[in-house]
Amino acid sequence: MAGKQKENYLDYIPRPNVLFETSRNRDGHIEVKIHNKGIINKIAQALFRKPKYSYIELDDFGTFVWDYMDGKHSIFEIGALVKERFGDKAEPLYPRLAQYMKSLHDNHFIVYENKIGKREKS
Repeated sequence: MAGKQKENYLDYIPRPNVLFETSRNRDGHIEVKIHNKGIINKIAQALFRKPKYSYIELDDFGTFVWDYMDGKHSIFEIGALVKERFGDKAEPLYPRLAQYMKSLHDNHFIVYENKIGKREKS
């Protein structure tokens, strides 16, 4: 009996969401630019001089991973590259990488090229 094929998270192919600008800082780390929109942010900007944009700086690990999130490498493949580059410092590799990817995805910084079901828009 043939059933639905279950998705394997490690087979997902991430890429940056085109809605966010990124750049490299002086240290070579990726920075993601976030536009602080919405009524609460507008009030905070007016009353408390909060910035219109925020910048999230990725560390060495995050920047390395980001560089391989090109819409071609799967999470599994990225993990192998992380292991090669960082060795034991990356352990526990796949739980840590999965949590990192989940966080990036939950914040809409990345989308998956091949997610089964409804295609993601960006």
